[in-house]
Amino acid sequence: MAVKIRLQRHGKKGKPFYWIVAADARSKRDGKFLEKLGVYNPNKNPAIIDLNVDGAVKWLQNGAQPTDTARAILSYKGAMLKHHLAGGVAKGAFSEEEAEKKFNAWLEEKEAKINAKKDSLTKADSEAKAKALEAEKAVNEARIAAATPEVEEVEEETSASNEEE
Repeated sequence: MAVKIRLQRHGKKGKPFYWIVAADARSKRDGKFLEKLGVYNPNKNPAIIDLNVDGAVKWLQNGAQPTDTARAILSYKGAMLKHHLAGGVAKGAFSEEEAEKKFNAWLEEKEAKINAKKDSLTKADSEAKAKALEAEKAVNEARIAAATPEVEEVEEETSASNEEE
């Protein structure tokens, strides 16, 4: 039986939500699966990915082939790297402890990049809100300035008409 690691679509129209599953290649896209490995929610920024890395590595070692999108997600979360390192341990290139150190170092570096990205998104969002607030204040001041001379003209006309009487 050929096993694929692929995405199974859930959610409503226009709001996709995916399960990452190991399934028989012959089953339907949203059909029967062998094991649920995680979830992927592309509706958030950054996208939310919750993946059982050890389960994915187990399926990869047993010969499961990921689809292109699933491969990108597995690579992003480190499952492909862990599978690669496990192959190196099996060949005797390095020990299990060294592989675990490399994987943890990679995870820390990846986490730092993700946090930097989140910080930049938060900063850009706050700057955009500040610019929008300044633009709104400028428009409001222009409206007030445009409305103020009309009030002064009315007062001048009433004072002029009072002087004539």
